[in-house]
Amino acid sequence: MDIKTVKYDKIGETLYIYEHKSGLKAFLIPKKGYSKKYATFATHYGSINNEFIVPGEDNVTRVPDGIAHFLEHKLFEQKDGSVMDKFSKLGSNPNAYTGFSQTVYLFSCTDKFSENFQLLLDFVQNPYITEESVEKEKGIIGQEIRMYEDDPNWRSFFNLLGAFYKNHPVKIDIAGTIESISKINREILYKCYNTFYHPSNMVICVVGDLEPESVFEQIEKNIKYAEPREEIKRIFPEEIQSLNKDYVEQSLAVSTPLFQMGFKDDTKGLSGPESLKREVAVKILLEMIMGKSSALYNELYSQGLINNTFEFDYTIEENYAFSMFGGESPDPFRVKEIISGKIEEFHKKGLDREDYERIRKAVKGRFLRRFNSVENISHLFISVYFRGVNIFDYLDVYDKMNFEYINEIFSKHFNLNNLALSVVKPA
Repeated sequence: MDIKTVKYDKIGETLYIYEHKSGLKAFLIPKKGYSKKYATFATHYGSINNEFIVPGEDNVTRVPDGIAHFLEHKLFEQKDGSVMDKFSKLGSNPNAYTGFSQTVYLFSCTDKFSENFQLLLDFVQNPYITEESVEKEKGIIGQEIRMYEDDPNWRSFFNLLGAFYKNHPVKIDIAGTIESISKINREILYKCYNTFYHPSNMVICVVGDLEPESVFEQIEKNIKYAEPREEIKRIFPEEIQSLNKDYVEQSLAVSTPLFQMGFKDDTKGLSGPESLKREVAVKILLEMIMGKSSALYNELYSQGLINNTFEFDYTIEENYAFSMFGGESPDPFRVKEIISGKIEEFHKKGLDREDYERIRKAVKGRFLRRFNSVENISHLFISVYFRGVNIFDYLDVYDKMNFEYINEIFSKHFNLNNLALSVVKPA
């Protein structure tokens, strides 16, 4: 068995890599002395992948919104019972989630790793879908959709995405709509499964006090062989560069208004390490501008315009990217006015180099602390893997980041013409 070993001596970590003959790649990050073990089996398939050309076909396939999430639910039902019950009997904690561009199945355990890992490999590779179970699932997911329709945080988030994007499917709820899931059937689910759950479109990441040889041997024996094939052609609509809207509001049962605002980013052509570089730069800038040590944060907080719910982040994926910041506020419009003024001031006066150096070190330190948690390692590994990089590539990005690039990205990203606001007001 050919196992590649990459050592990252600066932080005392090692990455073991194995590629199955089907094209599936598997990674193991050993954590000696850790009792918890964590395994993830993920596919590069999420809610935005609703239009594609199946390898070997010529015609475009268009499927209903919410199908990736629906399929995630269906995989947990097997002919001989619930997968969750089987994991529970083995004393482990299983979970799964569907994002915009990936679906992830995982478990954590302290013992019986091999048995739990076997179950993970088995159920993800063996869907059991009947028309009867599909109809039953529509009712369950329909309830979930209605629950999220009334969730003010969820709505403020997706309303902002709708303000950013006119055509891109990232603006559509991951679970779809009641109408879209009504069109899902067994045949469509199997077509999506056979397209996106091909081993070459998947990855396995294992973190814990484990031997790579035994883990990879289990993968070698249990991954079904599938002929290597061409990549799936994923089709996305043309998206306008400008905002779709600059303001969206909704009334729901909240006591204090909730808001999300942020900047739509143009990252066409960015992939691999370049996308990591952009991500790190914007996150450093957000921390410089509105982190808890910033003058802006303290001004907003002292005036009672924000509270400890205020947070920010930056997301970059295939064909879309955006920053987002928000929380509760009695006056979201005043918050937007003050933030816009501070950003305008930075554009005129420039950023502070000493502030940048301090924040860069702090952000890098927080990143390195993530290696103390098997969950954090696994989650971060999967979140960037399908962008063509692995988490250790961040190390180079942090070390090579410079003030000139930070200024360049500030000018590009923090363009007030691309600032949108979403508010959920008390009903």
